[in-house]
Parts: sequence; structure tokens; C-alpha cells
Amino acid sequence: MLLYILMYTKEGGSVYTNYIFDLYGTLIDINTNEWDIKLWKKLAILYAYKGAVYTPREINREYCRLVDEEKKRVHKRHPEYSVIDIKIEKVFRKLFLQKGVKVGARDIREICTAFRCFSTKYIKLYDGVIDLLDTLKAHGKKIYLLSNAQRGFTENELNMFGLTRYFDGIVISSDEECSKPDTHYYDIVINRYGLDRSRSIMVGNDFISDIKGAKESGLDALYIHQSISPEITGKLLADYKVMDGDVYKIKKLIIKEELPR
Repeated sequence: MLLYILMYTKEGGSVYTNYIFDLYGTLIDINTNEWDIKLWKKLAILYAYKGAVYTPREINREYCRLVDEEKKRVHKRHPEYSVIDIKIEKVFRKLFLQKGVKVGARDIREICTAFRCFSTKYIKLYDGVIDLLDTLKAHGKKIYLLSNAQRGFTENELNMFGLTRYFDGIVISSDEECSKPDTHYYDIVINRYGLDRSRSIMVGNDFISDIKGAKESGLDALYIHQSISPEITGKLLADYKVMDGDVYKIKKLIIKEELPR
């Protein structure tokens, strides 16, 4: 059985060598609720264990206020970014400091892990993800992650599903203080790993953040529509489309199987 890569760029028909993936809604199916009062009740208990006493509503209010303050600081540092992100660890630390409690990096990692666990209703890989990544690797392709996410949450989830080993480079928005669809964020992954834009493609489930952002950055794009994808309200600029959420169809767009005659 011979396998051939089918995806070609428009300029000169060169084969894609770099596949840049979104994470949530593309590889991982997740449902979280950060506004459930049960989350804040549990978080208040965890903070109280460490000496920082809050009521659930108080810690929720202060969290939101500190997030807004941190966003303003990041925007002031990076006025060139149209879409920013923050390091949520800074907010969790300030919630301790406001109560006069000093904590170490290990404590903050524990808070990140607990917050994510408390707020997650379910999390799983989409069917076909490992098969797709294995296929790309078997053909010598480079795989990169470009995710709007918090490292304190995402690292655990990548490791939990065994995904980390597949990526030749990982870029997470909280580290860069910049998010999709800002073209600066796409430039980070392109420049950091020396990628040729004409031989790279973005794969994602958000028609703005993943697809419009990629196209504005000079990349081709493949869109996969999932149940958690935002509603498409404008023109879908993707070069390739999978509208029923079937990850296996991404592979079918990439690989053509020719049986021996």
C-alpha cells in the first residue's frame, strides 16, 4: 500500500511539511464552567487551608478584578498586540498576597491544577486524533501547537493524553501574552521554529481565531467544525473544510491510499 500526501499549497504545488494545530475544540474536546459557584466555594476552601481566608463570592470578585488589572498591564507593555493574554499564575499569587500570605511556586501550581479540575465538566480526545498525529509523524511531518491557553492548565492535559511527544514545538498564549487571531502570535511560531509559511498549514475549529487569523498571517488553513466551535457569522476563509467534526476526514484530506492493482 502506497501513501501519498495530498495537501498542496497554491503556490507551486509544494507539499506541506508543517502542521500547526489548535488544541481545544480541535484535538481535545472540553467543557468548562469557571462561573459555577461550586468552583468558588472549593477554591475558597483551598485558599483558607493555606491561610488566605475568602468567602466564595469575595474570591470570585477579587479574581475578576485582578484579571482585569493584569490585562491592562499586559496591554500597556504590548500596545502592538491586538489580542492579549495573561499568566493566570500571577492572579492566583496576588489573591494570596492580598491576605498577607506568601506562597511558593509549588503552591501556585497546586492552585492551577485544582482550579482546572474544579471547573472542568468533561475532557477527552476527539476520536481519530492519535491516528492523525501518528500518520503525520510516519510521513516525517513537523507538528506544532499554537493554543490560546494557560500553561498551568494545558501542560497537565497534554501529558494526560500523551500528546506532548508529538509536537516539535509548543506555543501557549499565556507565555507570550498574545493570542490568536493576532498575527503577532502566528509570527511567534513561524519565527521561533523557522517555518516556511508556504509549506505550513493551520488546523483549527474557530473560524476567526484559527482560520481568519491564519489567513491574515499568510498561512493556509483547514477548518473542522465541532459542537463547541463558535457560530460562523461571516465568510469561512479555510482552504479545506470538515464540517461534521470527523477528525478522520482530516486524514482523508491529507492521505490518499492506493491499493496495488
